[in-house]
Amino acid sequence: MTEIYHKPVLLKESVEGLAIKKDGVYVDVTYGGGGHSREILSHLGENGRLIAFDRDADARANAIDDPRFRLLHHNFRYLTSFLRYYKALPVDGILADLGISSHQIDIPDRGFSTRYDAPLDMRMDQRMKKTAASLLNSIDLAGLTAVLKDFGELDQARQIAEAIIAFRKKQAFSRTGELIEALAPLTPRDYEHKFLAQVFQALRISLNDELAALKNFLPLCLTALKPGGRLVVISYHSLEDRMVKNFMKTGNISGIEVKDPIYGNISTPLKMISKGAIASSDEERRTNKRARSARLRVAEKI
Repeated sequence: MTEIYHKPVLLKESVEGLAIKKDGVYVDVTYGGGGHSREILSHLGENGRLIAFDRDADARANAIDDPRFRLLHHNFRYLTSFLRYYKALPVDGILADLGISSHQIDIPDRGFSTRYDAPLDMRMDQRMKKTAASLLNSIDLAGLTAVLKDFGELDQARQIAEAIIAFRKKQAFSRTGELIEALAPLTPRDYEHKFLAQVFQALRISLNDELAALKNFLPLCLTALKPGGRLVVISYHSLEDRMVKNFMKTGNISGIEVKDPIYGNISTPLKMISKGAIASSDEERRTNKRARSARLRVAEKI
């Protein structure tokens, strides 16, 4: 199961970005199938330590049997609380591979994919009570329009929201096929997959509170990292990447430059290691669809 669960994106580049020390303490906040974690462990000595987070219970089936490793079934937005509890602060490096895993897309019943008629679920943490279906069946027009515009970056957000709510008046949503049916009149023939993927992405991000979790997580890295510690983040859409870029450049999510009040020099807690975003190679994009939109950024705590 481990080999097919999730093919890690930018594996070599991301682990190199951590500049691993053999006796260091590292965190993989998006464990998934454990591909990145296994590579990190291969660079650690017997005194090294790796702690991983994943809110998806399915990830526990891939837990690594290694005394240097611990997997926590929690959201990374609680990073420092758990690292403090396990006496792991401060750490030498943090890796985040954001978004959805190949496993989550490929399992029909999870409801993340546009390819299957399946339960309209989309929960990353199945302990959550609210699903994508219950979100669509309860949200109002203004709220749904905002979700589609802000998280899906869809130009026709209001029209799409109106079509969804019109369908809902006839029957409640329960399956992905019903959502695709509701969207059919507005779905462009030339780029059907992209359009549906944007709608599904918007609902997934909203339901799982992904951007808020990222917004909570990034500042915690400043507390968690040692001076000289590395933060490595792989993102898959502009909303995530913009937030990561702003944070790495300025130390805050908004990207506002803070200047020294005396000398006027820009003050930032991080130093950019990667010059711009690192994209996957042509070869990786051919063999791993998820790598096509991947952007890797690396920064070091000053």
